[in-house]
Amino acid sequence: MAQGLLVTGGAGYIGSHVVRQLAARGERVVVLDNLSTGFAQAVVGAELVVGDMADRPLVEALLRRHRIEAVLHFAAHTVVPESVADPLKYYGNNTCGTRSLLAACQAAGVARFVFSSTAAVYGMPASGVADEDTPTVPINPYGMSKLMSEHMLRDLAATGAMRYAILRYFNVAGCDPEGRIGQSTPEATLLVKVACEHAVGRRDQLAVFGTDYDTPDGTCIRDYIHVDDLADAHLRALDHLRAGGEPLLLNCGYGHGYSVREVIDAVARASGAALNVVERPRRAGDPPSLVARSERLRDVLGWRPRHDDLDFIVASALAWERRLADGGGYRRAPA
Repeated sequence: MAQGLLVTGGAGYIGSHVVRQLAARGERVVVLDNLSTGFAQAVVGAELVVGDMADRPLVEALLRRHRIEAVLHFAAHTVVPESVADPLKYYGNNTCGTRSLLAACQAAGVARFVFSSTAAVYGMPASGVADEDTPTVPINPYGMSKLMSEHMLRDLAATGAMRYAILRYFNVAGCDPEGRIGQSTPEATLLVKVACEHAVGRRDQLAVFGTDYDTPDGTCIRDYIHVDDLADAHLRALDHLRAGGEPLLLNCGYGHGYSVREVIDAVARASGAALNVVERPRRAGDPPSLVARSERLRDVLGWRPRHDDLDFIVASALAWERRLADGGGYRRAPA
């Protein structure tokens, strides 16, 4: 049997887009997902095993049975406000679960590991721009849970057990341009997703949290990266490790940002209708601006974005929401 890849959280939003690209180039992929937020229908071209990454006997059995040569790890809780309200949930799943996964990988001799991390590890950099050497000062348990996992992975790799790539995401948005899979995360909090849900009538209004920031239009600025471009970065990172490349720590963003109002305007253009926007007070911990320095990603991996266009990002997200509204795609049934 040929060697395979294990993708944890591969039925979720970002993981499923990576799985689709891996399968499209002929990789043998096994997805491990507990389906707490993921969807079986999102797994395209891969075997789905329903289970938890913290189930070490299960994970070790999968690693050995499928001769796994690399793990791509996406399984995590990712909602910042929830992490503040229930921090132990995040440390339990994101940090302790990752520790269990790494132990299973070490026991099974897995040589390569690609880790889904986040720009939340930077906290609130004074300049609003972060490169990979920017100090890591997380301001919420989500960011800290990911940073702790990064340190575990680095320390394990220092023993010679494996080599790794850590990818720190900025604001991921958009959906598969061909509409095969998309973002169906229950109770989503990401702006592009939420705005598109409102545009198709699934939310009665769109809240803007803070309009008095020191930015050109008073709203927060973020670096939005299309999920397909992000997925391509994972494939390139995997290929780098397979070729014997050194461990990687890379920002994943386009290197420029859009304000909340600019995103809302883009959704209004795409939908052809004005949005019902309500202004709310700032949320604690929201940096005025957070944009990536991503030259290292381009230089080391030869990565070049294909969808660096806000209108394209929004159009792909809105197309998926319209499909959901028409009864297609996949999402949770109402409680």
